[in-house]
Amino acid sequence: MDFKPLVTLIAIVNPLAIVPFFMHYTQGFSRTQSRETIRVASFSVLCVISICAVFGLAVLGFFGISLASFQVGGGLLMLTSALSMINARTAEAAAHDDDVQAIDDTTKPADPSRHSVAVVPLTIPLLTGPATMSTVVIYAEQAESFWQHAALIGYGIIIAGLTFACFSAASGISRILGQTGINVMTRLMGLILAALSVEVIAKGLVQLFPALAG
Repeated sequence: MDFKPLVTLIAIVNPLAIVPFFMHYTQGFSRTQSRETIRVASFSVLCVISICAVFGLAVLGFFGISLASFQVGGGLLMLTSALSMINARTAEAAAHDDDVQAIDDTTKPADPSRHSVAVVPLTIPLLTGPATMSTVVIYAEQAESFWQHAALIGYGIIIAGLTFACFSAASGISRILGQTGINVMTRLMGLILAALSVEVIAKGLVQLFPALAG
């Protein structure tokens, strides 16, 4: 079984790096509200990955986009995310600071019952933004059997479980690692993601320009 999609998704989603955001957006929440936020965010991550795995290729076909072009574009997006992570910024959040700031203005912790932050901004765009979606679609096209497609959804379950675990242990993780530790983890995952994104771009370019294969 190929675990490369799982490693790539873990690197991009990187729920550990989103822990500070989770703590920020759930300030003032009761224990019940925090638990509900964790459950909804984890389930939403699974839904986004599953939908992209099942319907992503159909969407590309509808718009007449070749997978090779999508691989190059998605790979470049993954590489951009990796470079942001190497600078110790979350893969998805770095490209959406303005969006998150706009949302932040309407999600004040003083009245947590007014807004649900589990889906926006925690799931989209912080956990599963464009880089995650494009990655799932690319690997869905490479899947050659039903079981390989099912494995992508299984990986989504694993990512959702990691998200649940990281958010549930947010306070302890923050105390143990501190911001420096989280930054180190983010940079390490960024380096791994950069290597994986180069492979995706190379495969797409070879399909677009067969002469590159020699």
